[in-house]
Amino acid sequence: MLLTPVLSEADAPWPEAQPAVTVGRIERLSGVSSAFVDARPIDVWLPADYTPTKRYAVLYMQDGQNLFDASQTWNKAAWNVHAALAKLMQQGRVQDTIVVGIPNNGKYRYSEYYPEKYLALLPTEVREDYVRRAQWGRTLGDAYLRYLVEELKPVIDSTYSTRAEPAGTFLMGSSMGGMISLYALCEYPNIFGGVAALSTHWVGRPSAWGSPEKLQNDGFPQATFGYLRENLPRPGSHRIYMDHGTTGLDAIYGKHQVKVDGIAKAWGYTASHWQSRVFEGTGHSETDWAARVEIPLEFLLSKDQKR
Repeated sequence: MLLTPVLSEADAPWPEAQPAVTVGRIERLSGVSSAFVDARPIDVWLPADYTPTKRYAVLYMQDGQNLFDASQTWNKAAWNVHAALAKLMQQGRVQDTIVVGIPNNGKYRYSEYYPEKYLALLPTEVREDYVRRAQWGRTLGDAYLRYLVEELKPVIDSTYSTRAEPAGTFLMGSSMGGMISLYALCEYPNIFGGVAALSTHWVGRPSAWGSPEKLQNDGFPQATFGYLRENLPRPGSHRIYMDHGTTGLDAIYGKHQVKVDGIAKAWGYTASHWQSRVFEGTGHSETDWAARVEIPLEFLLSKDQKR
């Protein structure tokens, strides 16, 4: 039987309307062209007291259409990262920061978010099936990273008062967004200083391909482990946060996260630069990630970490 590509609701394209926020403000950048991937609107969240006389850390977040305004999202839930970050800044727990929300590319989300160099470590038959069905024949992981580094970041740094060095440049994402964020840090350690990957989708394949039990195919995690063993950034200069829940799709991540934590330990990472957490009873949704987003935000952006 010929299997066709699949989509999930989470892969819905970005809304045309600019998101509304309860604190700070959103500026939409619609003119960021790309030679590497499809162009898309970029939503930049600025704190209420944003001023060009300060310099701000920048947090680049994947699945940007799910960050700010629940009325616009496919499941009517959002990270509310702006509210969490504004609270932490007001309390003096994190440095001044702006958020760059990068929408996923609809049906090409798996094309852009699955790390291209992981693909090379998969068996040929598995790789070809994945490229055809999950990526619609377009493998764009490395192109997406070039878009972030060579096209989007220069626009952000020239438009806003940013700390453009790695110590002021961070990534965050969940599920496949966590996967590509970690890959970006590994591929560009001289650009990014830290990453938070929540509920990282180690199994690689769309959940629409089967139940959590059916997704427990070691081919995809093993490709990830093989890459990370060789390519994690050196410890001491980068901060990496990872977590997962224990219900629904998140229930299958635990054994894989243990192996990734072991790879980090072998590299020499310690608790000050690597944090891996388990949230019992939580699942795989924006509601779950919103409930704990302050934890990775503080880990990455703490004033104590400003260098």
